[in-house]
Amino acid sequence: MGNRGMEDLIPLINKLQDAFSSIGQSCNLDLPQIAVVGGQSAGKSSVLENFVGSFAIISMFIWCKYAEFLHCKGKKFVDFDEVRSEIEAETDRITGSNKGISPIPINLRVYSPHVLNLTLIDLPGMTKVAVGDQPQDIEHQIRDMLMQFITKESCLILAVTPANTDLANSDALKIAKEVDPQAAISGQDAKDILENKLLPLRRGYIGVVNRSQKDIDGKKDIRAALAAERKFFLSHPAYRHMAERMGTPHLQKALNQQLTNHIRDTLPGLRSKLQSQLLSLEKEVEEYKNFRPDDPTRKTKALLQMVQQFGVDFEKCIEGSGDQVDTNELSGGAKINRIFHERFPFELVKIVFDEKELRREISHAIKNVHGVRTGLFTPDLAFEAIVKKQIVKLKTPCLKCIDLVIQELINTVRQCTNKLNSYPRLREETERIVTTHVREREGKTKDQVLLLIDIELSYINTNHEDFIGFANAQQRNTAANKKRAIPNQVIRKGWLTINISIMKGGSKEYWFVLTAESLSWYKDEEEKEKKYMLPLDNLKIRDVEKGFMSTKHIFAIFNTEQRNVYKDLRQIELACDSQEDVDSWKASFLRAGVYPEKDQVSGRVHFCSNYANLDVYMD
Repeated sequence: MGNRGMEDLIPLINKLQDAFSSIGQSCNLDLPQIAVVGGQSAGKSSVLENFVGSFAIISMFIWCKYAEFLHCKGKKFVDFDEVRSEIEAETDRITGSNKGISPIPINLRVYSPHVLNLTLIDLPGMTKVAVGDQPQDIEHQIRDMLMQFITKESCLILAVTPANTDLANSDALKIAKEVDPQAAISGQDAKDILENKLLPLRRGYIGVVNRSQKDIDGKKDIRAALAAERKFFLSHPAYRHMAERMGTPHLQKALNQQLTNHIRDTLPGLRSKLQSQLLSLEKEVEEYKNFRPDDPTRKTKALLQMVQQFGVDFEKCIEGSGDQVDTNELSGGAKINRIFHERFPFELVKIVFDEKELRREISHAIKNVHGVRTGLFTPDLAFEAIVKKQIVKLKTPCLKCIDLVIQELINTVRQCTNKLNSYPRLREETERIVTTHVREREGKTKDQVLLLIDIELSYINTNHEDFIGFANAQQRNTAANKKRAIPNQVIRKGWLTINISIMKGGSKEYWFVLTAESLSWYKDEEEKEKKYMLPLDNLKIRDVEKGFMSTKHIFAIFNTEQRNVYKDLRQIELACDSQEDVDSWKASFLRAGVYPEKDQVSGRVHFCSNYANLDVYMD
């Protein structure tokens, strides 16, 4: 972009700043600008008046020399005293008339051929003592306000310090050094300072001569002040050799060049952010492109469109359809699938089954059916009584499965209503209606599941190929099991952390491969360097309590015959990032034939040993 293009870019940046300031919104863009900082009465306002005040000394009838405020757009100020009065009036309106402060900016734009394109922020002077209506923490409030502006990477700092003070004690240079540590601050001799010799600043120093209070009271105009400034630098023996690099006009040119260069450097990032926001806004506007403001039915159309879109989004989350597939997390439908195929089988296996207790129940059932008679064959009634008792145990995992699915459906509903955030009442009502409907169907679903279990309880079909008593069923079942149990069948792969004490090497993450016969782990997912292979024979899994400082969720694998599982460890603890991952791995082990440890029921009443001797059928 040429110099002319860069000159046009500064007004464009100003328009962006004004646009966002007028609507009270942050543009989320770090627009290049110059912030003027300094202590109380350091001369900041005088420097700015020297920048923009020259237009006021010329005849007010000369064209294209005026100022405009954003808060009274369209009104042109051609007298600098009026500008000053308007600034004071607007300040009093916002902060009160007793030296209060406010972060709300007053936007002033000066149009004149006698000023260069610049964007400056005149920040409050740093002070330490509260006066008037100012709060006691005024020093910290002003400092926080300054830091909001000058800490931005795109902000240039114009630090104003009186030349008759020790720069080592300058508030402006101190806060500038905090933000930009590369800027060194020190010095007493103004000549050496202005020549940037004593621990120089990155952009150097520029000396200016402001009007004194006596000059202001005497109505000394800006033109005369600039002429006196020029004469001072040309006539002073210490500064005449650098007079061309001193003064307000040179400061204007230097700031213009710095701001232009700064905009050029930040332009690629600014363009990228603008394009990103433009695409986001275009996507949002696309939803309403068919709505006309003068259409009386536009609200109804918008409502119908959003409700229909909610239905489409919900169907995509559950059915998995659509052209956009989320690669970051599982959808609602995928999570429900895991509940059906991983969590539900795991809940079934958790049903307590005690073989000794079952034998005792069978013995009692047979004897109770025979009564005083001595039976020859096992009665069907005894068989049905035992089987029905086992079928009833299916109710708890089935109902829990329904609860998990219902909760996932409700989570999906809430996720799909996120697009209605602009209409909170519509979102709330949509969630309420759909959630109420889901809860109603939950009750009917549970009724149907319980009805199905009651149907199974009402008639035990023994004439079925899955029933062990059917002809050749045992042989077919054994053959089918052999066919299904393929030794090299991979059931699950993934990362797990082996929890080992620090004395034995500490925890380490490996790539695990679970097959129908073994559990192997490797250095990484390339599976070239195998660390260990553990056969699944006689293995079971148990829960392990999460440690106080641990962020991992843990389960353990152990051998039912009290043998070491890994090296000299009786059990090996495996850790996952979430409980959901733990449950998923448990379900995978279940498919491989590794079952969870049965809970030990305390206080169980054991039957007498002579009962077993009397039960000829159990022998």
